[in-house]
Amino acid sequence: MNPGPASTPAEGDSPTPEALRKQYESGATVAELVATSGLSYGTVLNRLREAGTVMRTSWQTRRMRDGQARRNLAARLRRLYDEQGATLTELAVAGAMPRRAARRLLIEAGGTPRTTQQTLRIRSAANTARRKKLALSLRARYEAGATVPDLAAECNYSVGTVYRLLHQAGTRMRPKHNHGPARTRRNRS
Repeated sequence: MNPGPASTPAEGDSPTPEALRKQYESGATVAELVATSGLSYGTVLNRLREAGTVMRTSWQTRRMRDGQARRNLAARLRRLYDEQGATLTELAVAGAMPRRAARRLLIEAGGTPRTTQQTLRIRSAANTARRKKLALSLRARYEAGATVPDLAAECNYSVGTVYRLLHQAGTRMRPKHNHGPARTRRNRS
């Protein structure tokens, strides 16, 4: 048995071009109209044109939208950028937007995009401060009696990295222990 033809929405069920135009002019995007109406993207565009709608660019739509939310997002992205040394790519991920949009918001918030070298310097300084703090913490625990292998296991670092951090912190290392049998000197004949 063959199923009958797929049911199509009645003419009265789909939004009229004028209704779509009113929604569009109040700030809705074409993508939002597609989602709410159930029509295809092309059909929505055709109906908007049929109603004589003047189409906006994406930046005009963004300006129409809530300006306060945009300003809040821009300020948050600028804080991430200035205080934590985030990159434009990281801002884009944080704002769930393309990289260009994140850059534009940063500039709107009064931020100045950095060069790659400037970002690397900022991150290097932050990383150096973090490693110095870790080195001092390791030194205190080592001087309290912890062994280097124990510290490495706690911090999830290699033994060599822990030794390097301890030396950077100026730690006076304990003498190495020789746990094997006593060795005697052999005379050469």
